[in-house]
Order: sequence, then structure tokens, then C-alpha cells
Amino acid sequence: MEPSGTFLLLLAFLTLLLLFLAFRGGRRAARLPPGPPALPLLGNLLQISPSRTLQSLLKLSQTYGPVFTVYLGARRVVVLRGHAAVREALVENADAFAGRGRMPTVEKTFQGHGVVFSNGERWRQLRRFSLTVLRDFGMGRKSIEGRIQEEAQVLLRELRSTQEKPFDPTYLLSCAVSNVICSIVFGNRFDYRDEEFLELLQMMNESFRELSTPWSQFYEMGETLLKHLPGPHTKIPRLLARMRSFIARRVRKNAETLEPGLPRDFIDCFLLQMEKEKDNPSSAFNTENLELTTLNLFFAGTETVSSTLRYGFLMLMKHPDVQEKVYEEIERVIGRDRAPNIEDRSRMPYTDAVIHEIQRYSDLIPMNVPHAVTRDILFRGYLIPKDTDVFPLLSSVLHDPSAFKHPDTFDPSNFLDENGRFKKNEAFVPFSSGKRVCLGEALARMELFLFLTTILQSLRLQPLVPPAQLPSAPLESGFANIPPIYQLRMVSR
Repeated sequence: MEPSGTFLLLLAFLTLLLLFLAFRGGRRAARLPPGPPALPLLGNLLQISPSRTLQSLLKLSQTYGPVFTVYLGARRVVVLRGHAAVREALVENADAFAGRGRMPTVEKTFQGHGVVFSNGERWRQLRRFSLTVLRDFGMGRKSIEGRIQEEAQVLLRELRSTQEKPFDPTYLLSCAVSNVICSIVFGNRFDYRDEEFLELLQMMNESFRELSTPWSQFYEMGETLLKHLPGPHTKIPRLLARMRSFIARRVRKNAETLEPGLPRDFIDCFLLQMEKEKDNPSSAFNTENLELTTLNLFFAGTETVSSTLRYGFLMLMKHPDVQEKVYEEIERVIGRDRAPNIEDRSRMPYTDAVIHEIQRYSDLIPMNVPHAVTRDILFRGYLIPKDTDVFPLLSSVLHDPSAFKHPDTFDPSNFLDENGRFKKNEAFVPFSSGKRVCLGEALARMELFLFLTTILQSLRLQPLVPPAQLPSAPLESGFANIPPIYQLRMVSR
């Protein structure tokens, strides 16, 4: 059936209206950073591949420069590429870029609550409190170092128990790393065979991977059209809800046995602060923020370090010469008769450089967690309106050729000077930078050093195939670069 004249007139009117709105929007956005033309509803979906989001943005930056604008559906995003642009925003204009941008895949769970996804006064209260409690429980101090050393010895026993047979290191590493943050937030560690603990780690591992699938990236771009439809995007909220239920049970248990003068863990401290501020209507200390901040700390404190260790094992097997040089430095500085301690790091420049290079090369959170500007800001001659989301591409900083001499290859000399001394680099930003820098940076740095040196002091990482045949591409690449699945043998030295 041919379309009626009325239908054609209506279609023409709607087309003209969309063109007018696009033109008017373009005029309003004339002071925004440049970017590709965007379609109504779809935004720049035709230019940004959900399976290669980072690569698509890097390609667009070749045309539009280090600061440019894209639209993920109707959502406006300013993208920052390279060390200079990211530092200028997050460090030199720290307050203006300190907002948390939208992340639709997890919004149903967090809804602006918890220390990672909150904004404004709520965020300031939660971050200040969380940092204080983490430090009180030893983050970055000797007390937590002893806890990590103990867990490293447990992990070493578990690795030895594989009896040089092939195994996948994923859950052993997750158990060890998670137990460190568990000792802070829950006040205890878990046995590596505890079924509830293993189920929790499996959910965490699965949700971290799901966040990085092409479908999740597609949902980030097309949330307006997809949020009311069934599909894979519903899996992440279900997984996070189950993890939150575990935390809620721990909160109830702590509340029943709380002793005000003897807080045992992060949850106890938060409960005491809730009681202290119960008559303050603007207080951020409530059950919802307790559960979701604990989930933030537990999730980030487990997945980031354990994934980096998995990448580290892989890189050390792909580069056996590097593994042996680390072992030689361990032998020379620490020997075989005592456990490594954090003071050894300053006397082990090569090992320190290797750990930094593992973090740089693994590029775990390539696009950062989204930021947002907290006010209208003039940035490099462009006007970025308040509440605009910002993607500071950490990957583009960690691979910036102006900052690293070998940006695209695994090379510890990126962090060594000509005399073999460790060399700091401002472009080393795996924990992000500025006001939203990772809460657990000091803890993560300590864990990476102590776990790796404790393992390499006694065991050699042996691949099942020639090093050149080991996998290198991430299993998924989206929100995170998920380490590929592999097996190895642990051989006694």
C-alpha cells in the first residue's frame, strides 16, 4: 500500500523538525570540543563500535584532537586523550573534573550511592570517612603489611600444593587478594575452600567480565532505547544484588554484636558513625551507603589486584629473562631465609620497575571510570557545561609515546634510568589521578610487591606452551581489559 499524502507531509515535517533541533543544538554546542556529527537517539553509534570502544575513540581523536565530544545515544561525553590533556583536567583542574559520570550498566544497583558512584556532599563525606577508616585499619602501614605477608604465605602453600601440575591461577589469586580487603571490611579472612566465599568470588569475577563485554558497551550507548527491554544487560544488576545481599547479612550480624568501644572492621565503624549522625538529615551515613560502599571496597579491592597479578604471571612467562632477573634481585637483596617486606622495594629497582610495567602494560581500566564536570568550565578554549560526562582515557596516558620510550611493548626499562635506578613517571596512572584517584592505591601497591616477590622467591612460573604462543589479547576489552584464561605450572626453585 502506497503511503498517504498526510503521512508523507508528517514525515517531511518531522524530518525538518529534527534538522532544526540538530542545527539549534549545534549552535548551542558551538563552544564544545569538536566531534563527529551525531544522529538523533543513536548519537555516534555508527562511529563507535561496542566491541572496540577504546579503539574507536582513539581513532576519532586522530581527526578531532586530544579533546573531543561524542554522543553515546543522547548522552554527551567529552573524551580526553594523552598524558597532557588528562593531567590538565584531573590534576590541574581537579575540583571541576571531580564529578562521577554516569555508568548505566550499574546505575540500577548504585543509583548515586556508595563511595565510587556518589557525587557532591555525599561523596565527600563517604570518601573522607573511608580513607580515615582504611588508614586506621593499617592501609599503607606496617599493620596491614603483616596481614599481607601472612596471606602471601597461605597462597604460597596453596601454589605448592598443585605439585607442579597445570592449573588455572584465577581463583587462588582472587582468594588471597580478597582476604586482605576482607580482613578490613569484614574483620576476618575466609578459607580458600569456603563455598560461600568461592561463590562470591565467582559472581565478582563474572560481573567484572560482563561489564566489559560488547553488549555492556552497547548498553552504555543505547541505554535510553534498551533499559526497558529484556537482555544480557539485566545480568549485571542481578549479580551485584546477590553480592549486596551477602554484605547486608554481614551488616545485620555486625549490628547485633556491635561493641561501641571496640570496632572490629569497616562495617562496625560505619555503624557507629550512623548512630552518631542519626539526627543529621544531611548525613550520608545510612544503611544503603554502608552496603554499597562496602561493595565498592570489596569489589575493587579484589578484582583489580587479582587481575593485575594474573596479567603479571602471564607477562613473566612470556618474558622468562625478566622473570629470572627479578629472581636474581630477590636472591641478592632478600635471600631465601626470610619473607619479603615492603622496605625491600626501595632496594629492588628492577623488581619495582617490572611491577610498574605490568600495571602499565595490562592497562586494566583503559577508559577510566567516567568522570563529570561539577561546573561549567572553560577548558583549552572550549566551554564544557556542568554535568557533562568525561572519559579520561587512561590507556592513552599509559601508552603515550611522549611519556614512555617503548609505549607499545612490555619493557621494564620504561621505569629505569640509564644507571638501572627506578625512575618515576607522571604518566603512570593505573589508579587514575586527581580527586577521584583510587582509594586503595597504597594497599594495592603493597599487595602487588609482596605477593609477587613471595611467590617468585620460591617458585618458577612455567608455561605449558612456548612463551611466544601464550595468549596476549584480553578475554574481553570494554570497561576493563579482562586477562585471558591460561594454565601454568609452579616449579620449585
